[in-house]
Amino acid sequence: MKKSNEVYCVSERLVIRKFDLQDVHSFYQYRANPDVSRFQSWENYTLQEAEAFISKQIVHSPDQPGTWFQYAIALTESDQLIGDCAIHTRADEPQIVELGFTLAPEFQGKGYMNEALCALMDYVFGALNKHKMIAFADVRNTKSIQVLERLGMRREGHLLENYKSKGSWIDEFQYAMLQSEWLNKQQ
Repeated sequence: MKKSNEVYCVSERLVIRKFDLQDVHSFYQYRANPDVSRFQSWENYTLQEAEAFISKQIVHSPDQPGTWFQYAIALTESDQLIGDCAIHTRADEPQIVELGFTLAPEFQGKGYMNEALCALMDYVFGALNKHKMIAFADVRNTKSIQVLERLGMRREGHLLENYKSKGSWIDEFQYAMLQSEWLNKQQ
């Protein structure tokens, strides 16, 4: 396995690390997939957008208030990129972070995202010492809702027409977990 210069956390089958230029093609492939982009803010994703995004992430650092930081999810055995997860450190309250995630379709349904997000939550609540993690899910995105609920995140609200995406107003569920809840769950 090629070791990336910055690894943030590992699990049994996965490594959560900084993006590398070697990830551009895999990242582009799943981001350009219409099934993946259906509930995301992007569509018609291009190779140039993937290159620009990864180039920016390579020089960016996690836990900067007011910014998103995207972590690469790679297989431990081969370092193959299979998805990504992100945290948005809020500018108004940096002790609260928002979670986002995407997984290539061929790796869905195998427990990889749950495994990656458990490792990320250990990192966020441990190394970064955050107070609370929140997440928003399009109410139609049953797979993401299942991931959040499997993690033990609590549904805190149903936000009606909370944002506009691809010309339509979208309802979202809001989820959350406190650091104390995560730590108690791990005991």
